[in-house]
Amino acid sequence: MKILSAFVISFLLSLAPEWKTDFASAKQEATQSHKYILLNFSGSDWCVPCIRLKKDVFETGTFQNFATEKLVLVRADFPRLSKNKLSPQQTEHNEALAEKYNPEGKFPYTLLIDANGKVVKTWDGYTNTPPEEFISQINKITNAK
Repeated sequence: MKILSAFVISFLLSLAPEWKTDFASAKQEATQSHKYILLNFSGSDWCVPCIRLKKDVFETGTFQNFATEKLVLVRADFPRLSKNKLSPQQTEHNEALAEKYNPEGKFPYTLLIDANGKVVKTWDGYTNTPPEEFISQINKITNAK
C-alpha cells in the first residue's frame, strides 16, 4: 500500500506545472505556446502570506490544471535562511526582475504578464480568494485579448 501511495503522489507531482526561475526562457515559452506569464515574488521561508498563497492557491489541483494549459509560471524567490540560499546568479536574476517588476519590494506580489513582457494585471499581497476566483480574474483578461 505504501508503494502505491508513493507512486500516486509522485505521479500527481509530475503533472503539476513547473515554476521556472529564468524569465527569459519563460517569455520564449509564452511566445511559442501563446500563453501568459504568471510572475510571483515570494519570500518562501519567511513571508507568511507568500506561504499561504502558495498553499491555498498555487498548489491546488484546480489552479495547477488551469496553469498547465494557460500559463507559464515564474517564481522570483527571496529566501532569508542560509539553508535556502540561492546561487549568486539566481539572486542577481531575481533582483533584476524585482527592479523591473517589483521596485517597491512587495511580498507576495503576483503579476500577469503577456509574452511581450507587458504587465496586464497585478495582485498585491495575499489574494484571500479561492483558486476558482483567482482563475476567473485571469480568464477575464486573457479571454478579452
